[in-house]
Amino acid sequence: MARPAEPGRTALLDAGARVLAAEGSPGWTGLSANAVVAEAAMSKGAFFHHFPTRKEYVLELHARFHAGAAFVISEAISSMPPGPDRLRSGIAAYLDYCLSRADAKAFLFDARADGDLREQVALTNRQFAAQMAPDLAAVGWSSPEVTANLAVATVAEVALIEKDLGRTSLRHRSSLWELLRLYGGW
Repeated sequence: MARPAEPGRTALLDAGARVLAAEGSPGWTGLSANAVVAEAAMSKGAFFHHFPTRKEYVLELHARFHAGAAFVISEAISSMPPGPDRLRSGIAAYLDYCLSRADAKAFLFDARADGDLREQVALTNRQFAAQMAPDLAAVGWSSPEVTANLAVATVAEVALIEKDLGRTSLRHRSSLWELLRLYGGW
């Protein structure tokens, strides 16, 4: 009889997030099955039962982080019409989410260089850009899709700056907002 996926699958994903969040973590390069099972106090066999390859594991771990971000953004903007208030609320929700996660730097920076994640990172960025494009269109950007792709990259950079500072940077958030507002012409 097959073992149930839970709670082992979740325990392994939680352990991976802790490994990435640990002080001095080597990031994605150090995220091995051995590191994860040691943190989860589980066997290597259990890891490969749930995730046949490292790639499957890191893809799910990455998707889980960004599903959390998508959820907080959705909660922040769901009742708002497209426009500047929704854009600002969504960006703030994302930045606050990243700042609250000790493992965010691994997902925002290190994941870009991981060959197993390159396509997933690009897909996730396109999804966030597609969510942002109607707001940019509503405020008059002539190329909202292109601008949204650039804005996603800029927002991620602000998130990294805030992680390094260990706090919200009103200066960087205000500058991001002014950049979008100034060039958007509203």
